[in-house]
Amino acid sequence: MQLSEQWVLVTGGARGLGQAITRALAREGAGVVINYHRSDAAAQALADELGPRAIALQADVTDAAAVQRLFAAARERTGAPVSAVVNNALAQFSFDGDARPKLGDIAWERFSQQIEGAVKGALNTMQAALPAMRAQGFGRIVNVGTNLFQNPVVPYHDYTAAKAALLSLTRTAAHDLGPDGITVNMVSGGLLRTTDASSATPAAVFDLIAGLTPLRRVTTPAEFADAVLFFLSPWGRAVTGQNLVVDCGLVKD
Repeated sequence: MQLSEQWVLVTGGARGLGQAITRALAREGAGVVINYHRSDAAAQALADELGPRAIALQADVTDAAAVQRLFAAARERTGAPVSAVVNNALAQFSFDGDARPKLGDIAWERFSQQIEGAVKGALNTMQAALPAMRAQGFGRIVNVGTNLFQNPVVPYHDYTAAKAALLSLTRTAAHDLGPDGITVNMVSGGLLRTTDASSATPAAVFDLIAGLTPLRRVTTPAEFADAVLFFLSPWGRAVTGQNLVVDCGLVKD
């Protein structure tokens, strides 16, 4: 399916990286379901700006029943099934570097919160999307990851552990769902310049990372979003179970 033929759900799609992904999809003619948890005003404003091919729907992605209602509401509003899901929603987290607790101090509750958001949230959306995807023999799922697997330079123990688990789910889901015509991939960024979550990052850190990349800059949310679109488009039809790192060449996986 061309992007213009699809309705794509973007979780956490109203702010930060999610908003960049939403805008990229709309630019290419896709219908977008902008999921939000608490960002009602931002989601509604974005949907109004993008026009009739964008709708804003609230749901906590860690609540399976709420996600089922989200998909039902999306189909009722659009008259079409959700054909692709971008699992972008991020449980409350700030990329604040040295202010994060070190291993000797971090509480399990931080891990639990990130795993619930990343893994349970993605599982809930995938399970809700499956019946319609299987019925049409087509589906695209993209999970948002991190390059901190390969380059753990900051003590984001909880965030990185959750994203590593999501990568594992990405690969097992790709194997499981491939016969149904459904691809499952991950796009992993590094520090993005700039999102709500990375706004707490000192300017010196941005400059340091930029100096370490071959392109001598830090990836923008818009550049990351374009990589997501590859997996949703016909160009990515033969790619599944992969983790694409988009960080201006900092990590070479």
